[in-house]
Amino acid sequence: MITIKEVTTAKERREFLKFPIKLYENNPYYVPALNIDEKKIFNKDYVYNSTCDVVFYLAYKDGEVAGRISGIIQRAANEKWKQKRVRFTRFDCIDDQNVANALFDKVTEWGRSKGMTEAVGPLGYSDLEREGLLIERGFDKIATYEENYNYEYYQKLIENYGFIKDVDWMEYKLYRLIGDIDKMKRISNMMLEKYGLRLVQEKTIKGFIKKYIKGFFGIIDATYERIYGTVPFTDEMMKMMIDNFIMIARAKDIILVMDKNDRIVGFSILFPSISKVVNKSRGRITLPFLIEFLKTKRHPEVIDLGLIGVLPEYESKGVATAMLGAFADYLDREKPQYLETNLMLEENNHILNLMKHFEKDYHKRKRCYKKDI
Repeated sequence: MITIKEVTTAKERREFLKFPIKLYENNPYYVPALNIDEKKIFNKDYVYNSTCDVVFYLAYKDGEVAGRISGIIQRAANEKWKQKRVRFTRFDCIDDQNVANALFDKVTEWGRSKGMTEAVGPLGYSDLEREGLLIERGFDKIATYEENYNYEYYQKLIENYGFIKDVDWMEYKLYRLIGDIDKMKRISNMMLEKYGLRLVQEKTIKGFIKKYIKGFFGIIDATYERIYGTVPFTDEMMKMMIDNFIMIARAKDIILVMDKNDRIVGFSILFPSISKVVNKSRGRITLPFLIEFLKTKRHPEVIDLGLIGVLPEYESKGVATAMLGAFADYLDREKPQYLETNLMLEENNHILNLMKHFEKDYHKRKRCYKKDI
């Protein structure tokens, strides 16, 4: 017997958070969110509650938790994109179509009751959250901390319910720049000089936040404005991102391109990969976790390419070339085994063109689905 319950009690909230940890127990590729962060989704003052309606469901089969799902109506996104969409996120389920169908039924019914006409997902509160379903390659690769991992059978559960492709993302491992690196650096310097630009890297994260954080959020809004599913930053979102920066980012992993008026026109942010540390701790912050986390942060074997962007009006003015030159210096200095990208939309040609300059492996594809309801 399958029963679906809306999550309302403290016990149910704990079950919602613990279910994926149990489902992926001993899986070496699954990287959970940190529990201290994930449990905040149930707070009344959660940063997205000002722009979102949200509901959480648990599925029980024969009295045992068998699945979970969250439904989100992201009002700011629907207004921006002129849509009536309910998003599903945090979908985890045993390999049972009936359980999956019951979960999707609840989210779509809830969405329709709120006037929505389409369901879409996996898609979180914003593009700063984990999104997309792993559908190709990558099932034997550890996830980045910033993105999802899922079992291969999830795809059939979603598609059998009637969901179809909305967009795909690709992910790459980048090993090194190819071609004449010295020539690339010379061209980079020429382009910077021609357009009155310069590369900037702060010595400390606090220095970066103090000097550049407002302009940084401005350029993210501008460069990602056209990107699928994005919403403008609120003050609460900015504060949350700053807190995350302080925890994991290193100043030397942030590359900025500035114009002569001290405006940020291009950027890239890289993060030390903490995937193995979080996988091992199952999302719990313990003393052994903190020791391994700090060790990994200081001397990472792998670097995650978190965010990269160029203002639209500078896309043809050599900013990308300048950033490639900066990447070359970065790789020489830090010597990671490789950089791992996060999600790159398959039609984002400007960013994908940068990938042509790297020795790389295309190793993951993720998908967001849609369905009329």
